[in-house]
Amino acid sequence: MKIIYQNDSGGVSVIIPAPTCRLSLEQISEKCVPAGKEYRIIEDHALPKDRVFRDAWEYDEKEGITISFSKAQELTREKLRRERIPLLQQQDCLFLMALEKGEDPKEIIAEKQRLRDITAQVDLCSTLEELKQIKLSKG
Repeated sequence: MKIIYQNDSGGVSVIIPAPTCRLSLEQISEKCVPAGKEYRIIEDHALPKDRVFRDAWEYDEKEGITISFSKAQELTREKLRRERIPLLQQQDCLFLMALEKGEDPKEIIAEKQRLRDITAQVDLCSTLEELKQIKLSKG
């Protein structure tokens, strides 16, 4: 059994009691759930197995835990932005080296633009699986 509650960012927080804990689930809830927050006790199988979009989980009384697609899209955009920073920095260095050598930086410019445009792919997705497939690597 797990204890869940809606956190301040609108997501779902999960409390996993230690197997050796001697407190009841209600006692753990009183101790661990922030004051004023409603909580639910759910079966282990009610948690999504896929944790890729863990921060996009939402709880609905009828549906249980679901994944907000719009939150998953934003999480994907943020992840891509973080991951592309060192790649763009690397391309900046290659660009300067190409200029110093008098080489054509056309391919470097194209790669920098591809990295900048990668987040636009998020808007073209209609499923969580499609979001998971977006990668910064070529091909």
